[in-house]
Amino acid sequence: MVALTCTEPPHEATHWTGRAMARAIGISLGSVQRIWQAHKLQPHRLRTFKRSHDPSFADKLTDIVGLYVDAPAHAVVLTIDEKSQIQALDRTQPGLPIKPGRCQSMTHDDKRHGTTTLFAALSVLDGTLIGRCMPSTSPRPRPPGSTPSRPSFPR
Repeated sequence: MVALTCTEPPHEATHWTGRAMARAIGISLGSVQRIWQAHKLQPHRLRTFKRSHDPSFADKLTDIVGLYVDAPAHAVVLTIDEKSQIQALDRTQPGLPIKPGRCQSMTHDDKRHGTTTLFAALSVLDGTLIGRCMPSTSPRPRPPGSTPSRPSFPR
């Protein structure tokens, strides 16, 4: 059962569940849970990681955190983000499989095979959602009419 837990689950599932494992090998759910606990297996857990290679990452991080921690007077701080991983199914590096005492891990980075980028924002004036999908043709796509800005905040 331990070796089976460290393999891909059936039916396009993301991980083995206790019930699926119990059904697959013909034992009770409680037995599966006891065996997993004894071998320190947690197939539902996934550890992800990403390291930035941007030399100005620390400065950007400080600016962004500073905006939330010490916002300008009478300002409303909103977060608007892009969803650039739509249909990006392949990872840039293979993940490490689950092993006794260690959960599965994988990188956040995806290979973009014909992906699209979704930009979305909430209009606080009338509560409507503003959205636009654009092809991902550059590392930092922006919707037409938007301009990048980097406000500076005290550190």
